[in-house]
Amino acid sequence: MNRRHFLATTALGALALQSRAADSSARLRVAVIGHTGRGNYGHGLDTMWLLMPETEIVTVADADAKGLEGALKKMKVTRGFADYHKMLAETKPDLVAIGPRHVDQHRDMILAAVESGARGIYIEKPFCRTPAEADELVAACERRKVRLAVAHRNRYHPVLPVLQKLIAEDAIGRVLEIRARGKEDQRGGSLDLWVLGSHLLNLATAFAGKPRACSATVLQDGKPVTRADVKEGDEGIGLLAGNEVHARFEMERGFPVFFDSVANAGVRAAGFGLQIIGTKGVFDFRIDQEPLAHFRAGNPFQPMKEPRVWEPVTTAGIGQPEPIAHLGKLMSAHVVAGRDLIAAIREGREPLCSVRDGAVTVEMICAVLESHRLGGQRVTFPIKTRQNPLALL
Repeated sequence: MNRRHFLATTALGALALQSRAADSSARLRVAVIGHTGRGNYGHGLDTMWLLMPETEIVTVADADAKGLEGALKKMKVTRGFADYHKMLAETKPDLVAIGPRHVDQHRDMILAAVESGARGIYIEKPFCRTPAEADELVAACERRKVRLAVAHRNRYHPVLPVLQKLIAEDAIGRVLEIRARGKEDQRGGSLDLWVLGSHLLNLATAFAGKPRACSATVLQDGKPVTRADVKEGDEGIGLLAGNEVHARFEMERGFPVFFDSVANAGVRAAGFGLQIIGTKGVFDFRIDQEPLAHFRAGNPFQPMKEPRVWEPVTTAGIGQPEPIAHLGKLMSAHVVAGRDLIAAIREGREPLCSVRDGAVTVEMICAVLESHRLGGQRVTFPIKTRQNPLALL
């Protein structure tokens, strides 16, 4: 168990105590950036701070006048700005929450927050649009010693170090592979890879380590994507193409990670997730569900006459009740992630999903597009093309 996971495990009591009294003198001042009509405030990145006594929302920025009016009421603050640059310059917050889901705004908002002197940033996913942007943002955060955390909230789940320990203790035998599938709704393919697959790729690295190489194919209606298929994607993604993606990553710890997404192939009841497949069993993750993980014993490739039972995995172990009260709500409201960011600032460490972790996820996504551009060729990390590979197709 590495130091980051040890810190996460030992912090479980603090994460669960919603009624814990906060020292008002130590409360961190939060500024929220949203943009109504262009990504809004993400998945609750505005209201999460109201649930933590250790933080106080002091201001909000929204370029949409009606949106700003509603945000002020929702966040119970009186000071609002149309221009986030002006807000940051005048209020000098400790923390900046960057909520818009439209990723084309993220780079400029992050750089403005860094230059304002903020100590921490919590940013909606996807992190940014290209490896070049990621390189710039990593350098900026490290130069100013700003702790940035990406809102891949499952990455902060306290069951992860438990699962890592179980894997180390041979609970599923030798790990053979990790298989991930996107939500596979109408966004299936490259858009799914960006907006939902980013969760899965980030989570996979917690178990498989860093990516070493990628080979992939991107299809449009069953045919390899060509330049004629490329267009501006939704949610500010940038250039996008393909309603079907098949990718294989070679990883640091020796077993591959697969990601697949086919438009309209998903099962709504199942959601999206990944499986860690071993010779003695499987761990299954259903993203944003509680419990996050389940275990099924037995070699998954060996037919059995008897049915195999899926058992929940909690922070107490396989088949045990979850000892952390309201963990699902703490996770979905980003409280666990927010408190990890606060702890990272105070302890002088990186968050569990840091600026560098966000950069790795973006590079994995772009490696899929780069491999396809090169005819399915194996591309190694760091990838040479630092812009959106579809621009070169």
